[in-house]
Amino acid sequence: MKRTPALISLALAIAVLAGCATLDAKQREWIFQPSDRSWGGAPSTEGMEDVWIDFQSDTSGKAERLHGLWLPHERKDAPVLLYLHGARWNVAGSSNRIRRMQELGFSVLAIDYRGFGRSSAGLPSEATAAEDARAAWDWLAQQQPNKPRYIFGHSLGGAIAIDLARQVQDEQGTIVEGTFTSIPEVVSTFKWGWLPVSGLITQRFESVRKVAEIGSPLLVVHGSEDSLIRPSLGRKLYEAAAEPKRFVLVEGGSHHNTNAVGQGLYREAMVALFKLK
Repeated sequence: MKRTPALISLALAIAVLAGCATLDAKQREWIFQPSDRSWGGAPSTEGMEDVWIDFQSDTSGKAERLHGLWLPHERKDAPVLLYLHGARWNVAGSSNRIRRMQELGFSVLAIDYRGFGRSSAGLPSEATAAEDARAAWDWLAQQQPNKPRYIFGHSLGGAIAIDLARQVQDEQGTIVEGTFTSIPEVVSTFKWGWLPVSGLITQRFESVRKVAEIGSPLLVVHGSEDSLIRPSLGRKLYEAAAEPKRFVLVEGGSHHNTNAVGQGLYREAMVALFKLK
């Protein structure tokens, strides 16, 4: 979600003059920043298998295809994790974080939403991303039957993860990192946040209203030095959730490196909350 709040403000200013259709499209473009690029150039995806998920979309009314990366754990009985990335970079850009989740004991499926990487083209939205996550979840159930399944989301992906977790009944746990309560509240944390733009935001990602509906244990992780999404938003999201839950503040963690800096804390929290070893 790099530069998202500043971009949203610019989008709103332009869109108010151009009309509602432009308002929605500009927000979708600048919140998701869809791209076929990877963080830091081309992180290695060695050992990861390309997978393709085909489904009929209710939002577009046509057949769609998602590209994903599958990284199995050496243990045949390992639980499986659906990994939902944040804005701007394609799924390969999360390869290092995907590997770290595998090191924590999961076989990992990470997907690109429509508009990212090699998935179907199109401008993503809150609705299409939710549909993509559900398609991947259902595919994972078919491919890995009888395996415990968990959901992970980073940044914007955390909001998508929470929305998925409240809708499904077969997840064993949900993990979100560096995520937020809602897009309007993210906007309000910046220096121009006093401007009355909340009513103009169409892509709202109101996680704080949804999180209490999750029926499985929730782990909320945030870096103390996250300058993009303030730790207070992660804490507020955690407070709105139902038990069982756990909040982990990773000292020194930024928006991008909390997963690496806090690996030990991740492991401790998952053992305590999910009973994973």
